[in-house]
Amino acid sequence: MSTLPAGLDRWLSERRDQVDAALQAWLRRADTPGPLARAMEYSVTAGGKRLRPLLVLAAADAAAESLGAKPEAAMHLAMPAACAVELIHTYSLVHDDLPAMDDDTMRRGRPTAHVVFGEGMAILSGDALLTEAFRLLAREPEAAPGAPPDLAARKLETIRTIAEAAGAAGMVGGQAIDLDAAAPGAPPLDVAGLRQMHARKTGALIAGSAAAGAIMAGAPSAVVEAIGTYGRHLGLAFQIVDDVLDVEGATADLGKTAGKDAAAGKPTYPAFHGVADSKRLARESVDRALASLAGVNIDGQLPAIARWVISRTH
Repeated sequence: MSTLPAGLDRWLSERRDQVDAALQAWLRRADTPGPLARAMEYSVTAGGKRLRPLLVLAAADAAAESLGAKPEAAMHLAMPAACAVELIHTYSLVHDDLPAMDDDTMRRGRPTAHVVFGEGMAILSGDALLTEAFRLLAREPEAAPGAPPDLAARKLETIRTIAEAAGAAGMVGGQAIDLDAAAPGAPPLDVAGLRQMHARKTGALIAGSAAAGAIMAGAPSAVVEAIGTYGRHLGLAFQIVDDVLDVEGATADLGKTAGKDAAAGKPTYPAFHGVADSKRLARESVDRALASLAGVNIDGQLPAIARWVISRTH
């Protein structure tokens, strides 16, 4: 993080702390049996970039600025969605690491959930995190004096957006494509198949996160669509950089097993394009993301976050 511009570094640090505090508070509110609560909290509090919740909040800030609204009010409206997408993302990591899926033993610099709690409890903790996310989206923020009159409609649209991004049409569908392609005798993915898989597996929830923040801030549909398009291009850039870091990064820096994709013979952008061209494709994706924001005069921290994504080293 030391290479970040000072303004973005401070913004990310402050918002990450706020997200972490809110996640802890909402996890404590859940009436959860002790072993399950410990497994859920273990994975949620393991750290990570918090990219998806930060995108929710950055999009809400940017939309509020364009509407002349107070950023504090926008953050209050968007924080439940920010926490919900992090719960969903964490559940996906818990399940992806299982022996039946990617079979990994390290995540975010510590042993994976199934290593610590066993496969059964890890599966249940993922199930609970996903379900709690939608419970949170339906419940918060509660209607109160001064709340937007269309708050219920905003929440419903946010639930729809995140559900589509996380489900069979999005993240889960992408994981299914990945799993099917790894089956014995399955034809390998080509470049188009790789792009489709990652558009669902990684890009959909990133795009849905950005759109959710704009929706909760009350942005008009054209702005929501543009910010969602920004998120889709950013999701591709993020995945390409992830693939490059799997080649160039170190396990200690990444917080997960480096070189695992290559060792498993999985299709990646460097495998198809080489490292140099993969980096170029990531930069081009960020350029398209920024162009989508410029088309509706949206700024805030979103452009800086996009540049951070392609400059990161872990």
